[in-house]
Amino acid sequence: MIRVVLPAHLKNLAHVHGEVRLELPGPATQRSVLDTLEQRYPMLLGTIRDRHTGKRRAFVRFYACEQDLSNDSPDTPLPEEVVAGKEPFIILGAMAGG
Repeated sequence: MIRVVLPAHLKNLAHVHGEVRLELPGPATQRSVLDTLEQRYPMLLGTIRDRHTGKRRAFVRFYACEQDLSNDSPDTPLPEEVVAGKEPFIILGAMAGG
């Protein structure tokens, strides 16, 4: 069971509270988490990654185990702590401005 933390605006869009828990059909990677998340919550399609290219949106970041995973390959296995459900996979809207 993968625990996913969404930013507040995506929680509102998906009508969820707290963490989202996902059962993945295969290996735990960013791609499999996002595929499963978008399949379960179709209203999130296109909000985290581009619908056509599958690339992460510019102001969205991925974290787990106090590490920024945003620039990792989408097919890189997630840390074992995330796979075991000890740590969440965090999707965060990056801040911009100055």
